[in-house]
Amino acid sequence: MEQVINVQTAVIAAVALVLGLFIGYVVRKMRAEGKVKSAEALVTKMISDANSDIERKQKEAKLEARDELYRIRLEFDNETKERRQELLNIEKRLTLKEENLERKVDVLDKKERETLKKESECETQKKVADDKVKEYAALIEKERDELQKISRLSVEDAKRMFFKKIEDEVKYEASVIIKKTEDELRENSERMAREILSTAIQKCAVDHTQESTVSVVSLPSDEMKGRIIGREGRNIRVLEMETGCDLIIDDTPEAVIISGFDPIRREVAKMTLEKLIADGRIHPARIEEVCNKMKKEMQSNLKELGEAAVLKTGIIGVHSEIIKLLGRLRYRTSYGQNVLQHSLETALLMGNMAGELEIDVKLAKRIGLLHDIGKAVDHEVEGSHANIGADLAKKYGEHMGVVHAIRAHHRDEEQKTIYAVLVEAADAISASRSGARGETVETYIQRLEKLEEVANSFKGVEKSYVIQAGREIRCVVEPQKLNDLETVTLARDLSKKIESELDYPGQIKVTVIRETRAVEYAK
Repeated sequence: MEQVINVQTAVIAAVALVLGLFIGYVVRKMRAEGKVKSAEALVTKMISDANSDIERKQKEAKLEARDELYRIRLEFDNETKERRQELLNIEKRLTLKEENLERKVDVLDKKERETLKKESECETQKKVADDKVKEYAALIEKERDELQKISRLSVEDAKRMFFKKIEDEVKYEASVIIKKTEDELRENSERMAREILSTAIQKCAVDHTQESTVSVVSLPSDEMKGRIIGREGRNIRVLEMETGCDLIIDDTPEAVIISGFDPIRREVAKMTLEKLIADGRIHPARIEEVCNKMKKEMQSNLKELGEAAVLKTGIIGVHSEIIKLLGRLRYRTSYGQNVLQHSLETALLMGNMAGELEIDVKLAKRIGLLHDIGKAVDHEVEGSHANIGADLAKKYGEHMGVVHAIRAHHRDEEQKTIYAVLVEAADAISASRSGARGETVETYIQRLEKLEEVANSFKGVEKSYVIQAGREIRCVVEPQKLNDLETVTLARDLSKKIESELDYPGQIKVTVIRETRAVEYAK
């Protein structure tokens, strides 16, 4: 405030100096002009006015200084009050925290005393328990010695007898549970399964054809046979070498028989021979040219056949290599049944059963169509066609559910999904339908003999008979060696062994018969 007053005073002094100079100038001029009195009066008035103005400004400056000082003092008081209140709040919070900490310390001290007390009690109880354990151990050892003396058995012998008794009891109870469970399942599920299967079969109508290992090509005349043979047999040798099949030219009128176990090669040979007969030019160079052309055409036909099968079942997203393999199944047979037709029928049966069970129909059809895909290359790759097919499906990006169902449809691995069970059923239905498959008499007899041999290998089986063309085996057991419940276990074990050791179409029913006869003679 003093600096402001000093500044104002300096300003007033400067103004007064200027006025003095101005007045001096005016006086000098008025004196010069003879108007000194007027000038003095004017100067006196101006000085008076200036002094009044200075006093007024000094008063205003003092008032402003007082107002500013009051405002600053008021702000300082408010700020001090707020700080004091904040310090009071902090002091209260610290006091509360201190009280809480003191209470917690008291609680912890109490718990620590209780813990120490419990530890002491536990230590005492542990010592008592150790003493009792030692006492019981001594008693047990004493009892064991007495039992060994009485029974004249060692501990190991007693354990074996005990475990043998438990094992026999568990087997007996397991047999009871298995029989009870099978009876319940048979009552409820057999009827439903029969209805679903019958409905699926009724909805599926597929023609059955059996194929052999020979193809017949019709000739326009018997003179064509000589042209096919060629000079010194050159033509027929080139044909057999290029196609890998045998050409049989015998007394059959106007016909040539093509023999070969590879159906694709046999079909290529048939197409080549028909093309040569239609063209009329038959010589080694022409035979090689036509044969190579027919091989390329066969690859195109395989793709078309695979695409037609996929289109017929309505599945999408199948890899191109899988489609080609499906086409190869058209020329693959199993017990005389065409594998592609069998796969289509299985897919339709799978779709019908999936529809009855209200599960994914498209996935079921996909599994049914691809379940035998391994048969397209099983003559080139080692292993069962189920494992080969599963590996191919996995390689070409099929869903793991499809891969599992393919691998498990012949029980190569445990069936974990309903689709694996359905594809096994559909496969068996398609294979076992009348006229679907055929086999030679020698193979048929060997299969029946092997089936009886497997059944007779079980302990307690007295006789076994294969009936219904190999679709059922009946075992007569010795009643002294097996009881009624053990026959249930025998039937299950026999079916598992047949599944693991034999190859057969459809399914085989296992029946175990046990009966006791008492015979006396009246004399």
